[in-house]
Amino acid sequence: MKQSLRKYVTTWGNAISIADRKPENYAKDLTLRYPIRPMFDGERIKITLDNFCGTEPVTISQVYVAQSADSEREIVEESSTAVTFDNGSTQVTIPAGEAVVSDEICMCVQRGQDISISLYLGEFTQMRSAVLITGPLSKGYYSVGNYAQCGRLPLDLTRNTNWFYFLSNVEIYTARENRAVVCYGDSITSQAWPDELTLRLFRDKIEHTAIVRRAASGTRILRQYENITYDSYGLKGAVRFPREAKVSGADTVIIQHGINDIIHPVGVDVNPFRPWSDLPTAEELIQGLRQYIIQAEEYGLDVYMGTLLPIYGWRTYEPFRDELRCAVNEWIRSTSEIKGCIDFDRAVCDSLDPRAFAQGYDSGDHLHPSAAAYKRMAEEVPQSLLDHKEK
Repeated sequence: MKQSLRKYVTTWGNAISIADRKPENYAKDLTLRYPIRPMFDGERIKITLDNFCGTEPVTISQVYVAQSADSEREIVEESSTAVTFDNGSTQVTIPAGEAVVSDEICMCVQRGQDISISLYLGEFTQMRSAVLITGPLSKGYYSVGNYAQCGRLPLDLTRNTNWFYFLSNVEIYTARENRAVVCYGDSITSQAWPDELTLRLFRDKIEHTAIVRRAASGTRILRQYENITYDSYGLKGAVRFPREAKVSGADTVIIQHGINDIIHPVGVDVNPFRPWSDLPTAEELIQGLRQYIIQAEEYGLDVYMGTLLPIYGWRTYEPFRDELRCAVNEWIRSTSEIKGCIDFDRAVCDSLDPRAFAQGYDSGDHLHPSAAAYKRMAEEVPQSLLDHKEK
């Protein structure tokens, strides 16, 4: 195939946010392994390692990519390929606040056949640049010792993790008609509906689209926390969006963000880090969403926006918060400034009491959807968005 008919497209991705601050903030002699499901066929890949939220340089001693085996923590050992950086170095140091892209890796990948990326941290490494994600396709592992090339991580030295450290992007050199859709948001998007949307692509045999998640729990559009109690709640939209929306091969972004701006403020008499002054008006939240739209259009992205989900019963619920949520949702439903509204709220709310989740759609905390609700959200994404071909 001619070179002009090929391009790099991101097939998988994460936001990079701030790991929950704990006394054990450093790791040494540790292997991380992350299975990734490619959405396209290709013969070359590149990965991005990101230390955006680090406060000091980190050194990754070794990185390997391999075909995954039947067991999720296993790889096909003979397929293991060293990842290099800066034209051949197998070790890479990433300055604080920066990211590095690997050299091209010659490796044939096939749509739907998982690959695994293994990182070995030989020396003390600040474990700060990370994101917590969950879902049927979002699983990681860590092992004590250097097992980056090993076919099977040792059971007695390995644990599961949903924290994804440093790994933010996987690109495939693939057919030009392939493209990516970015899902941008907070904990609702860092949980299962983007994975369910990816599984829908396989089920519906939609072969030219990848779903790239850019989401971090606790994040707000207009504010961010400047204290170690809540710094894992991440960065505000003005910091996040310009980095996270720039995705190779992407032509569309689905934005579902803003509920934390509404539910977090409680007053300093209740929580010194959550003043009432943080509570936005509907117009302020809408202006924040408009900034996303302006930036997305600069990046050549069509914007779809998801409505905010029910919060009735959540621990900080008050009627005025629901009024604010509904005002933002009505703007999302009616505005002509976006390509389309995806009405997640109406898809999962109770038809008799739209303040609340429908039966079976509440995870139990009255804020996050259940597994069934995440599947329902994935079904709500219009087929025309997923079928969209290169402009």
